[in-house]
Amino acid sequence: MVTRPPVEGARPTSLGVSFNSFFQWIGNMGPIVQIPIILLVFGAVVGILLLLIEYAPRAGTVYFWIRVIACFAIPVIAFMLLRPYQNAVIYVLAIAILLGAILFYADFRARQGRGYLFQLILFAAPAAVLLLIGLIYPAISTFFQSFFDKTGKSFVGLENYIWVFTNPEGFWSVVNSIIWVIVAPIFATVIGLAYAVFIDRAKGEKALKILIFMPFAISFVGAGIIWKFMYDYRQGDQIGLLNAIVTFFGFPPVPWLATEPLVNTLLLVVVFIWSQTGLAMVILSAAVKAVPPEQNEAAEIDGANAWQRFRNVTIPGIRSSIVVVVTTIAIGSLKIYDIVAVMTGGRANSTVLAFEMVNQQQRFQSYGHAAALAIVLFIFVIPLIWFNVVQIRKQREIR
Repeated sequence: MVTRPPVEGARPTSLGVSFNSFFQWIGNMGPIVQIPIILLVFGAVVGILLLLIEYAPRAGTVYFWIRVIACFAIPVIAFMLLRPYQNAVIYVLAIAILLGAILFYADFRARQGRGYLFQLILFAAPAAVLLLIGLIYPAISTFFQSFFDKTGKSFVGLENYIWVFTNPEGFWSVVNSIIWVIVAPIFATVIGLAYAVFIDRAKGEKALKILIFMPFAISFVGAGIIWKFMYDYRQGDQIGLLNAIVTFFGFPPVPWLATEPLVNTLLLVVVFIWSQTGLAMVILSAAVKAVPPEQNEAAEIDGANAWQRFRNVTIPGIRSSIVVVVTTIAIGSLKIYDIVAVMTGGRANSTVLAFEMVNQQQRFQSYGHAAALAIVLFIFVIPLIWFNVVQIRKQREIR
């Protein structure tokens, strides 16, 4: 579904109503008419929410069926409204999972449902169907697509995978992705942890946290634009900070984002670390504060210095949080696309798997290569997910 060639003249899947069509319809009306319609829609949405809040927790067969109908109807309505937009299935899947969980909990809590297994199957059905349609089927389809040529008609065996590891674009996308997934989580976690420890209970802690967290609120596109000015290269007056420093000491300006191998990739990784350090700091700061102070006091009485207390008390106490931060940032670095697209466009061997996958599909219409890159990317993510699962099991065994 993701890498399949487009079908000429195919009609878009739609239930006839969407946000887009609603806005187009209301945009053709006069301002006086638009106001009451907007108020009416707003009132309807609030009314549905209040109805669910009021009746969802109540016991009884009637309320049970209200919950079941809502569990199926709301994802369908969400699909109707969001269908024309990109990644609509993902959003609807998230809505179905959240809604199913809430309504299942409300029904189970009412103690008068149809039985635990029946309730679980019924309320999980919309999310399971969307999961099958939106994730499992595209994954299987992409896997088979990776063994066909760019048109998707001729079977080529492992040729697309050989291309990934021998063609310069594919080879550098693999190498750069490995660099991203190794360098970015380590530096972002270490800097975030160091910052969290140093400002813990310091004067102005909240302001210092906001300062380091702000880049996380900036999109990768915005971060790329900001840092592109930092790395700016030109023959005349310099507006980029790095080249301003270089030329100040009498050296010629350096084309940082065109410097290869690996220099431009590492400079792109710096942008990602800058934006993710705030996330690491917030999670690790909360974990550091949760370490019982009695443990540090006992270690201090035993003669441990600050570094020994940090290494032998704080680190073991926040180990699970460190694992979460490292794996989350690692997965995010494997999916990175925006920073590369904005700052280099994949030029000078700075491409990564996610960018090259889209590049092969959109620019070269090579769906076989794009599918092979997607499978390689998926294989890279599996160890991280497996590691997370193992850590969660270990935590449960400890508890």
